[in-house]
Amino acid sequence: MLKKLLISIAIITSIALSGANAKEKKETKDETINTYELLNIFGEVMERTKAQYVEEETDKKLIESALNGMLTSLDPHSSYLNEEDYKYMNEQTSGKFGGLGIEITMENGVVKVVSPIDDTPAAKAGIQAGDFITDIDNETVIGLTLNEVVTKLRGKPGTKVKITVRRSGEKPFDVDLTRDIIKIKSVKSEIKNDDILYVRISAFNEDVDKDVKDAMQNAQQKLKNKLAGMVLDVRNNPGGLLDQAVKVSDLFLERGEIVSTRSRNEEDTIKYSATPGDIAKGLPIVVMINEGSASASEITAGALQDHHRAVILGQKSFGKGSVQTVIPLRNKGAMRLTTARYYTPSGRSIQAKGIEPDIEVKQAKLEEIKSYGLNLSEADLKGALKNEQANENPNQKKQKDEKDEDKDNKANDYQLIRALDLVKALYLYAQNDNADIENVEADSAKTEAK
Repeated sequence: MLKKLLISIAIITSIALSGANAKEKKETKDETINTYELLNIFGEVMERTKAQYVEEETDKKLIESALNGMLTSLDPHSSYLNEEDYKYMNEQTSGKFGGLGIEITMENGVVKVVSPIDDTPAAKAGIQAGDFITDIDNETVIGLTLNEVVTKLRGKPGTKVKITVRRSGEKPFDVDLTRDIIKIKSVKSEIKNDDILYVRISAFNEDVDKDVKDAMQNAQQKLKNKLAGMVLDVRNNPGGLLDQAVKVSDLFLERGEIVSTRSRNEEDTIKYSATPGDIAKGLPIVVMINEGSASASEITAGALQDHHRAVILGQKSFGKGSVQTVIPLRNKGAMRLTTARYYTPSGRSIQAKGIEPDIEVKQAKLEEIKSYGLNLSEADLKGALKNEQANENPNQKKQKDEKDEDKDNKANDYQLIRALDLVKALYLYAQNDNADIENVEADSAKTEAK
């Protein structure tokens, strides 16, 4: 069977090359001979492995491993997907699957966490972007393919798995995790500081653009003309669907290119452009990124940055700027092949560089400095006049308590505090600028009337 396959491949290759010119024929003939010899070597290696390896292995496993080895040797994101792997990948993009809730890649033979997914076992256990997983259930991951690692990490909900984590500046430590059904609610939103819409996108899955649009419309209906701006949080967002990154970017852009993909054939370049309509109506936008923001997250951040539609705040992103095409195969599996690179509207390649934030803000902790009663105010002075509006009603007290609680929650996220402050500052600046223009126009009108 294997010999017939090799002969068929050689015949097809020879037929495909028959129309070349004389010089090309000679070069192609040599290449065909070399390819045929290498295929024979592959067959010999496989037969010897089957006959002499210490344990008996099936043809299926050997061939699938060979296919996967061929693709993963090209780059970390190309791979062979058998039927089970292909099904799992489709479940991921639909937003529901079983596992731990981490996006991973291979780096120097070990597993690197691109980002944990919100509200999953991995996120709740404190797994962070940039962590390295060196062992799974006390077995090293060195020598395993990415697909093999994924298979070991996922399993039936309720079962446990132990991973060994290496984190920069810390000793290796073990984490016990319980697998669960991962249901991704990709978009979460809330009103911060009474006038800023905060939208968190944890992954670019199906219908993310609709959820973001709904969040903006709800905020505009609730706050009306009091909405000051928006924070779009794509920190630790591993990416997802290209079309969703394009659609989310398009929500805030009136015109121009969003992203382009370029393969090795120049004629295959594809450009994605914005359509008229900005759902935020020109209000300030701050996009938050970090080292866990990858792929589709970087496309969105790069597009809004290049069009000067948003200020990018946080830390440099992951730098995954390559396009993977999933090609279904006849055995119900598929191959995931890197076919192009992403470029931002200004022509920047994201690959291995990432998106540099306009304002770099590293995550930090805030600590309140207590005065121990040494600071005095007007109210502390002897004989100070009382404020006639000093009596708070219960509703005002409740609102104040809610604000204080929200303030405490934000204190744990320094980057978010900076982002909210920046949105407010940009909004106030724009308001003052508009007021100055109106005053100048009014003065001009008065002068003309005179």
